[in-house]
Amino acid sequence: MKIKVIKIGGKLIENNDVLAALCDHLASLEEPFVLVHGGGVMGSHLAEKLGVEVKMHEGRRITDAATLDIAVMAYAGLANKRVVAALQARGVNACGLSGCDMAVVKSHRRPVKDIDWGFVGDVDKANGEVLAMLLEKGVTPVVSPITFSKEGELLNTNADSVASAVAMGLADYMEVELVFTLDKAGVLLDVDDPSSLIATITPALYAELKAEEKIHSGMIPKIDNAYKTINAGVHSVRITSPDNLSGGTLVVK
Repeated sequence: MKIKVIKIGGKLIENNDVLAALCDHLASLEEPFVLVHGGGVMGSHLAEKLGVEVKMHEGRRITDAATLDIAVMAYAGLANKRVVAALQARGVNACGLSGCDMAVVKSHRRPVKDIDWGFVGDVDKANGEVLAMLLEKGVTPVVSPITFSKEGELLNTNADSVASAVAMGLADYMEVELVFTLDKAGVLLDVDDPSSLIATITPALYAELKAEEKIHSGMIPKIDNAYKTINAGVHSVRITSPDNLSGGTLVVK
């Protein structure tokens, strides 16, 4: 079986029209898929309504006990169920899961160093066997980034890391393409020119583009992570926009 593991950001879930267009596109895919979603914006909006201060460090969220409660409500609750309901309305038999459901994603609490991140999780592994079983039964898992530790703590976890772990876990059972969505058409030589899209990146081309500084800054960790995932058994990684899940840039061995 060939499948896609697709990671989308929380911003796509907040807007009804954008969510509808995304789910129309997802429902038209020919291959089965797992959807992993974020939800940071929804969490921030809920925190504001409840009068809970959002604490950040260098653009990343610090998750104290109150913020964790909000993250669980926003990500595993509202965001997850909005996506599931929208997919069900389009004939996709979706099942909403957090990382703790059926032990889908196990993590550990991030150690305290210079910063105490609170209830933030770093992924240990995903349960590919459970996800493969659901896919083989015709069920589409929709996974929120709330994971759990061996101590039974709920943990707020980076959705990109969850998606990578899910893809690696499933790679033992089927051919997996991991799809990261962003607000560009893919990897561009010129960020302001969609026609400068790089359709396929190989290790040799990647090394060449880095040496020439045609790929730099924030895109380097994305592609480095893509190759880490591929080297762990995932077939390929695609970097694209949410409205073109079979296009964009394909990262391959």
